[in-house]
Amino acid sequence: MSRIAKLLVFSFVSVHATLAVEPAGLDALTRPQDYVAMRESSAKKDLSKNSDNRPIEPGATLVLGDLEGPGVITHLWTTVNAADLFYTRSLVIRVYYDGNEKPSVEVPFGDFFAGGYTAEPVFSSAVVATSAFGRARNCYWRMPFKRRARVTVTNESPEHRVHSFYYYLDWQKHDSLPDDTMYFHSRYRQEHPATPGDFLILETQGRGHYVGTVQSVLQTQYGWFGEGDDRFYIDGEQTPSLSGTGTEDYFGDAWGYLEFDRPYYGVTVYEGHMPGDRVTAYRWHIPDPVPFTKSIRVQIEHHGSLFTRQLEFLGQFHERPDWMSTVAFWYQDSPVTSPEPLPPLADRVPPYRVLKPAELAPKTERGAMQASDGGVAFSTISGDGAVEFTFNIEEEGLYRIDVILHHALYAGIYQPVLDGKPTGGAIDLLVEGDYATSHRLDLHDLTRGEHTLRFECQGRNPNTRSLLPPLHALAIDRIVLLRLEDLVGYMAATNQVLSDRAEN
Repeated sequence: MSRIAKLLVFSFVSVHATLAVEPAGLDALTRPQDYVAMRESSAKKDLSKNSDNRPIEPGATLVLGDLEGPGVITHLWTTVNAADLFYTRSLVIRVYYDGNEKPSVEVPFGDFFAGGYTAEPVFSSAVVATSAFGRARNCYWRMPFKRRARVTVTNESPEHRVHSFYYYLDWQKHDSLPDDTMYFHSRYRQEHPATPGDFLILETQGRGHYVGTVQSVLQTQYGWFGEGDDRFYIDGEQTPSLSGTGTEDYFGDAWGYLEFDRPYYGVTVYEGHMPGDRVTAYRWHIPDPVPFTKSIRVQIEHHGSLFTRQLEFLGQFHERPDWMSTVAFWYQDSPVTSPEPLPPLADRVPPYRVLKPAELAPKTERGAMQASDGGVAFSTISGDGAVEFTFNIEEEGLYRIDVILHHALYAGIYQPVLDGKPTGGAIDLLVEGDYATSHRLDLHDLTRGEHTLRFECQGRNPNTRSLLPPLHALAIDRIVLLRLEDLVGYMAATNQVLSDRAEN
């Protein structure tokens, strides 16, 4: 075979391997399946009813499944309708094995599905995928159990009710499992802000193999946060046998981040290099699990570049006090639990201030408005109307502003205007459906006193269905403010470098 032909064959095999994530799984379909397919779901027992969901009251726990083994959980699908804008951190998923009182899986809901700091990304990977503006979530991690498995979701919000929680929990009922079958584990950790030294992702004793990491960062400095190296200490090593070259390198990327998804690695959220910007990345060690026989400790540095607000470069490798959280995924020969309690909800969610548009003295021009549950629905036929809100700032500072907007098939295109100045580009809200999602309106210096946020209609998308009435709709659910000075560690590393420079 010629060298060119060999290259062509190699290219075909490489592409085929990338697309066929689980060829062994396809091969298994040609053999008899030696188990009983089982399912727990939110469906009503009365199959003639359509209200196939469960509410979760504040502080309450919903049991998704209490399963008699031996068995293997193979699939979890959920979607949520919650009043809490931050339900991805206030809901916590837990899995208990073989009658244990403490969970072996204990992770905030969104982080388990690779969306940190209340983000709801859309992505696809080998074992976790999301769609529907991030509101449909699927997990395919295998979770075997020998006697029993109990899967729960707890609503840790003290005030917000989950109106509807839909789920499928698919599993296999087996006669027996091999004696050396290992248990799936997942553990969340955070430091707000990251403290000096390496960030600990996981430390556990026993026999098993490490299979995945999700890292989320809420940045508190200007610059690139990801110069930190990953380090795996196996079976008591003093020097890590696996040591990396940079954060984005460990997560399969290079020269910084952009959002992308691959079967085993990707960046689900990347908002930029500014304070208040969020980042989430995942790395699944499915082709390359990291085995350990006695113990494993997984760490990562949190070093990066620093800039002043005027973009003066201060250096490439400084320790940064960004807000960091991780989720570790691994299998182990017996169920173990976290030695640390899960941080309380108040410590998991950044200090957001949520404003209800209906309470902000809304004013309209050339259009009609309706208010419901604190949100506002505005529509105009002329195509050039506007709605304006007035809000008060008690402490001046640098604020990140986000708005929760509904996308719909009859929606218009709207330009946000803050205090008389356009902020960002016009937002096209057309979609074939009805979805609410967050839009970032960037960072703004806000003084004490009143400010206005206005949305001016710019017409509607020419692809809008022709038989619809000439509406240019806008539905605003909430306005969310984050004062960056309220983030512990904000500009701390930058200010320290400037102080050291002044002393020298």
